[in-house]
Amino acid sequence: MADDVSTEQQPKKKRGFLKWIILLVLLLALAGGGYFAYLKFFAAPAPAPAGEAATAEQGKDAAQMATASPKDAQIVTLPTFLVNLADPLGRRYLKMTLDVELVNQAAADELNTAQPKVRDKIILLLSSKSYTELASMESKLLLKQELVERINQVLGGSKVLNVYFTELVIQ
Repeated sequence: MADDVSTEQQPKKKRGFLKWIILLVLLLALAGGGYFAYLKFFAAPAPAPAGEAATAEQGKDAAQMATASPKDAQIVTLPTFLVNLADPLGRRYLKMTLDVELVNQAAADELNTAQPKVRDKIILLLSSKSYTELASMESKLLLKQELVERINQVLGGSKVLNVYFTELVIQ
């Protein structure tokens, strides 16, 4: 009978020790995940090294933006875009007219000369969107940012300050 009692106690000790090991591993995994989340979402990004120089184009764009005043800004109206949306049934379309705000008159002239390229980029962007991607207000604001980026790609540099929708119909 004494042997029965001693053999029953040994597995309980092993099982209790195993519980502590599992608990410790889970605690370490949780702490590691919390640390990762802190670094990813809450910690401020590290400042760039002081000796690092900007590229020539970035420096030129920054100088251009610094010298541009609001009175120098030019607004160019692009012709109306009428585009089929990426709809499986092909029944939805988008009609949009844009005003593009540029840093100065030279950038406005450059936009006018590169207008076929700009229209092509915008049409490709708009036709890749679906109705559900454009229905909410957040998606329209995101579309404005994407349009600024695409036009800046064509013009080279940061010459576009903002894009304004003067007409926007999604059907």
